[in-house]
Amino acid sequence: MKDLIAFLEKENIQFAENESMKNHTTFKVGGNASVMIFPKSEAEVSAVIKACKQFGIRLVAIGNGSNLLVSDNGINAAVLCFSNDFSEIRLLDEETVFAESGASLMKLCRFALENSLSGLEFAFGIPGSCGGAAFMNAGAYGGEMKDVLFKCSHIDRNGNAGFLESEDMQLSYRHSAYYENGCIITGIYVKLKKGNKEEIKAKMDDFLQRRKDKQPLEYPSAGSTFKRPEGYFAGALIEECGLKGKAVGGAEVSTKHAGFVINKGNATCADILNLCRLCSETVMKEKGVKLEMEIRVTE
Repeated sequence: MKDLIAFLEKENIQFAENESMKNHTTFKVGGNASVMIFPKSEAEVSAVIKACKQFGIRLVAIGNGSNLLVSDNGINAAVLCFSNDFSEIRLLDEETVFAESGASLMKLCRFALENSLSGLEFAFGIPGSCGGAAFMNAGAYGGEMKDVLFKCSHIDRNGNAGFLESEDMQLSYRHSAYYENGCIITGIYVKLKKGNKEEIKAKMDDFLQRRKDKQPLEYPSAGSTFKRPEGYFAGALIEECGLKGKAVGGAEVSTKHAGFVINKGNATCADILNLCRLCSETVMKEKGVKLEMEIRVTE
């Protein structure tokens, strides 16, 4: 790690040592990252990947940390954090938008609205980054990123630039090819449609209000905790098993929506995992349905 730090200083790449992951996840949970790196260009991403490979250091990429649960012991790795310095959004033509992976999905939605472009209304209110949304094919209210996403640019595990498009992205329910291929998404390309600005805004406002009414946005969480089992709704199953409001330490099954495990106050990663395990085991025992976590757990 000392070799990596010396490299980052030499190359003038922004970084921080022993950075608290609580400040970089929406769960507000987790220990420290050994080194957190804040890239400003694809060239810096490539350089960091090559350096980590040379020095034998594990590299973890994050965006807004909205679908991430970090161990209480932190991350013994270099964390590549895509944030405001990697968040350009621009029009490529009248209906095509490019966004760097660190741009928030909300920023992209507002950009679409400003340009009277329809197709991203479903995503308004999702707290993730563009890179994270593509990585997990984020979706809500009947829409998914795969409805508009047609290409991703990336840097592969050897530090080389490339891209995937169309079927090669393997977009399915909360999944993409990036789960397995080891590449780090640097930008996304979405195809939208010209629409009526007032209608687009009305639909976005409606979806946002639904989130506020039904989801526990007042508490730290990682959004929907479990994937939707085929033919069921995870929240309904958990509620039917009498687990709504169930707490383990500072973690709680939300009384507002049982599909959300929240950080009610000073929850640890262990609290959250133990509560998720309790939910999974209880639902399997009482309903015979397997719940799979949607949240990524990293250490």
